[in-house]
Amino acid sequence: MGVLLPLTSTLPEVSSVAWASFMTGQNPAGHGIFGFMEVDNQSYEFRFPNFLSLKSPTFWEKLGVAAVSFNLPQTYPARATNGVIISGFVAPDLEKAVYPRRLYDYCKSTGYRLDVRSALAANDPEAFFKDLFEVFAKRCEMMTYLYTQEDWQIFIGAITETDRLHHFFFDSATGGKYYEVFVEFYRRLDKLLWEMFNRAQKDGALFLTCSDHGFAPIKSEVYVATCLKQQGFLRLADPGGLKNITPDSRAFCLEPARIYLHLKDKYARGPVNGSEYEANRQELKEVFESLSYNGGKVVKKVFFKEEIFSGPYVNEAPDLYILGEPGFDLKSSLNKETVFGRSHFRGAHTYTDAHLFLSESEVPLSEFPGSIEGISSLIGAFMTQT
Repeated sequence: MGVLLPLTSTLPEVSSVAWASFMTGQNPAGHGIFGFMEVDNQSYEFRFPNFLSLKSPTFWEKLGVAAVSFNLPQTYPARATNGVIISGFVAPDLEKAVYPRRLYDYCKSTGYRLDVRSALAANDPEAFFKDLFEVFAKRCEMMTYLYTQEDWQIFIGAITETDRLHHFFFDSATGGKYYEVFVEFYRRLDKLLWEMFNRAQKDGALFLTCSDHGFAPIKSEVYVATCLKQQGFLRLADPGGLKNITPDSRAFCLEPARIYLHLKDKYARGPVNGSEYEANRQELKEVFESLSYNGGKVVKKVFFKEEIFSGPYVNEAPDLYILGEPGFDLKSSLNKETVFGRSHFRGAHTYTDAHLFLSESEVPLSEFPGSIEGISSLIGAFMTQT
């Protein structure tokens, strides 16, 4: 029936970065997306990269074929394309999330929604589950409609409800209070996948599924900025974000665990000279590699940027990236008082444990790197040989 392969995500192992790599076949220094937020070098205000920030064409644009991109994260706002785009998260405005315009009217008429109301999860799980199933049902309806009614050569549909369910209730994934919710949701998801698989088989199309990262139950959240503060690398004059960073701060972080040295020739208030760069990087690496929790290791590896990023936008990359051990959810929260803590989240992303399934065993796999950014080359090779 096909082949199932293990897959690694991107670093950082977050959806905006991973799906940008899936779309372009590039690592973050090749497409310019390093996370859900960035900071302005002069004002220190946060900015939020979107689809217009993507600096490399998608693989379907390179192939020059008509494509449907449905609910794919990091595709908001929808832009003019040869085909259809209905954006995935983060997508606040349905009208700006749909191309072409004619499909906006259809989406609105069917009650299609862009995302689950995640805020319900913390205080009203039953309302959250009801909302989750309702949004997923609309997602299935829209996916089927686009598959059957639009002309395409590449069809991409993403399911993001799994991510929401796992983040908030992963402690029930294999048993526990809400286990039956997982069973029912995956029963419905399996039904959708089987229907789409059979449609693809009937149409002679390559069918594949992949996940953009794995998941693990959370042992503890790890607040990277608090660690930077405690070690004397970061100081904020007042709460309210990095716009209050002091001129003596040597480093800061952006989600989930991107560390940037506060360089004098790069940032308005940066104090770190080029001659001090390596010493500061090494000190930071040692700080985070030494973190422990209940006697156990917290950090799997601290990477210098040149170890994991390559491409024309490498200068925009974090100077270090911290990959946590499975179960440790690294966050950039600026106003936490302790390094370790818990919230309403129960599941965290992992770099490994993603998957790729291909319905066609003849797809050339000999040079496949086993990472999400390599999938586009497999699709391109398949379309070329067929």
